[in-house]
Amino acid sequence: MGRKYKNPPVIEAVCEFRLTPDSHWDLTVPGLFYERIKPDFPHREQRLVQEVELIQGPQGIQQQWRATERVLLFNQDKRMLIQLGAHLLVINALKPYPTWQEFKPRIEKAWEILQEVVEVKSLERIGLRYINRVELSTQYKLEDYFEFYPFIGKRLPQRIASFVVVAEFPYNEGRDGCRLQLVPAIAAERKNAVVLDIDYFLARPRGIEVPAAMTWVEHAHSRVEEVFEGCITDRLRAIFEEAL
Repeated sequence: MGRKYKNPPVIEAVCEFRLTPDSHWDLTVPGLFYERIKPDFPHREQRLVQEVELIQGPQGIQQQWRATERVLLFNQDKRMLIQLGAHLLVINALKPYPTWQEFKPRIEKAWEILQEVVEVKSLERIGLRYINRVELSTQYKLEDYFEFYPFIGKRLPQRIASFVVVAEFPYNEGRDGCRLQLVPAIAAERKNAVVLDIDYFLARPRGIEVPAAMTWVEHAHSRVEEVFEGCITDRLRAIFEEAL
């Protein structure tokens, strides 16, 4: 069990299940899924979403953008939603984050209902991602608040206009991975803020059996908590106010 905070910085938590192409999927799936989840997610919308796909071509790996149609299902206060696309289930929790004890049952129920309407052959990917926005004072040093930040040598200018810090760590002998990113937040309300993005994912397609998916998600959450705590200093913990 990780630490709990009165003022957690989470602005969005995302759990994604991407099925392998051999899992059956047709146009009836979203409707069948909606009928079962409607009591908890009554509001339904349809949207086009831009997705980027990495393709191995003659000139190496290239990015290809494509528009895909998704069905979005919102709960009553629209602070939680489910996205359905071809071979894809995504569960989002928006700010204020409802705690893992509330978010996990929503993930579990959505995953169970999907298996009722689709024969899931295998999993291409699972991901658990936490996006944190941390607001700081006007004059701040990243090293005062973070254990993960850009190192600037003494012979270089010490003022940074912008930065991107990215690292990817392997877990479980490469079966899983965790992508960690720290970037300045998009300027809003003239506040200084940075975004700490933690994405733990199944890196090896079909790396786990379908019945083990929720066990994997619970394990992933523990890893995300460990990485988050490894990224921050006690000065940030004081700002978040640990709940005893």
